Amino acid sequence: MPRSPLLSLIGAAAVVGGVFSPAVPPSAQAATLYTLRTVCSLAGAAPTPCTIEALDQGTVTLYRHRLGKEERTIGISEEPYVRMGLWDPASRSWKALSSASARLSTNTVCFNGTDLCAVNPNYLNSLRQEKGAALNGRDLIRVTFGSDGRINAYCYDDGCPSSSAR
Repeated sequence: MPRSPLLSLIGAAAVVGGVFSPAVPPSAQAATLYTLRTVCSLAGAAPTPCTIEALDQGTVTLYRHRLGKEERTIGISEEPYVRMGLWDPASRSWKALSSASARLSTNTVCFNGTDLCAVNPNYLNSLRQEKGAALNGRDLIRVTFGSDGRINAYCYDDGCPSSSAR
C-alpha cells in the first residue's frame, strides 16, 4: 500500500521545506495503485458518491477524487522534502495546501478544512499500519502549512484547536 501523505507529513515535520511544485502535471501515464468507490464532499457540502484513484507518477503519488463532473487531485511528493499540493487545472499548476486532517474513527480525510473531504479507509489503514501503537487511542490528526508550503504545526486530538477538529 502507498505511504500515507499524513503519515509522511507527520513523520517528516522537522525536515519539510518548499512549496509543492513537481515539474509535471497529473499524467494519464501514472500507474494505478488502487481505485476506491466511496463518498466525498466539496466545500463542506453533504457527501456524495465519488471515486478515488491512487496513482504512482514516479516521485509523486496522486489521489484523484472524482465527484460527478468535479475532479480534485491531491499530490504528495517526498523528494527532496515531503510536500502536498492541490492541482489547479485553470492555472495548470500545483497550489500548496493550508491543512490536512484525518479522523480515524470515520476513515475521513480532509484537505484545507472541509474544501475536500473523503472517506478513504485504504489511505488511513496504511497510516495505522506504519504508526502502529503510536495511534492507539488517537482519533484526530491534523497538519497545517504556511504559505511557503512548510509545516507550521501538527497535532493530535485535544491538542488541536477546536476550529480544526473537523
